Amino acid sequence: MLTAPTTRKTVAALAAAFMLVAGCTTADRQAPNTAIAPTAHDSATRDDAEFNRQFRHETAQVDGVTMHYVTGGTGEPLVLLHGWPQSWYEWRGIMPALAARYTVYALDLPGLGDSVGAPSSYDKATLARYVHGLLADRLGLRRINLAGHDLGAGVGFQYAAQFPDEVVKYAHLDYPLPGPALSADQYRQASWHMSFHHQAGFPEALVDDDVREYLSLFFAYVAYGGTAFGGPGAKAPFTDAQVEEFARTYQRPRVLTGGFALYRTLAQDERDNVTAAAITMPVMLLTAEGTLAFTRSTVEPRMTRITRAVEVPKSGHWLPEENPTFVTAELLRFFAGGGAGGAGGAGR
Repeated sequence: MLTAPTTRKTVAALAAAFMLVAGCTTADRQAPNTAIAPTAHDSATRDDAEFNRQFRHETAQVDGVTMHYVTGGTGEPLVLLHGWPQSWYEWRGIMPALAARYTVYALDLPGLGDSVGAPSSYDKATLARYVHGLLADRLGLRRINLAGHDLGAGVGFQYAAQFPDEVVKYAHLDYPLPGPALSADQYRQASWHMSFHHQAGFPEALVDDDVREYLSLFFAYVAYGGTAFGGPGAKAPFTDAQVEEFARTYQRPRVLTGGFALYRTLAQDERDNVTAAAITMPVMLLTAEGTLAFTRSTVEPRMTRITRAVEVPKSGHWLPEENPTFVTAELLRFFAGGGAGGAGGAGR
């Protein structure tokens, strides 16, 4: 529970940010120096014997970025892309069930998580090309099943649009798509945090002294029953250890700035999605409870074969954590018989 001084500090910081919003530019800059937690990529799993029997941490160089990913399982490749403010670790709870049928690749997006180095841009079309460099060029995966959550779903859509012959099926989790039906300006007006994260430098200056607290507040804000959905308020659906793992990576100044840059590039995402060809492979759309109609209206102009669209019961934004049983069952059912494979497709 927040203490009164902590609450005052948070409210004052956010108030100061919004007083300055009107005069800000959107140019990116690095966050100020801050205490950095150890960056060991296996901090959350090194003592997890069961996990380590099934999965392993790997890295590969892609255009000057060391990309970190976790892989395990057998069968067709299933690639998982995380959102903000998370990392590959958002999929940790459901990966064992998925790995029973698929070779799972849970990635840290370029510049985020335990990937090292900054991509040339954080627009989702550029990030998709880095992901392709890892999957296709480094790992030889030319036929994949793909799932993306939140801003990672923005990357997932662009991957499917740019490399349509390499994606068999695509699952799009809880992400309204900037593009023909939703402008970047409208997107930023949907919630205070989207406008706040868009500003240059201010989020870093106000958040970097206590990243963990900010993430904890945000996790609860968009959880089921959270105030973002008009609810009375909710607890974050994460253990202290899970919050610590996400905070560990975002305490790195470059990663903190990279996370906010995902929002600062929404205008470019809109332009890229407007010009992208509609994807034609089967798509499954999963959303938070009560949000399906709106999200579907934003993605339909660019997804012609939505074969399954459903709200996740009793779930806010954190679908894999808030209702893992339902999400796992939906993913397994959707990807069944996908026909992915090809070079390096199984057992890597």
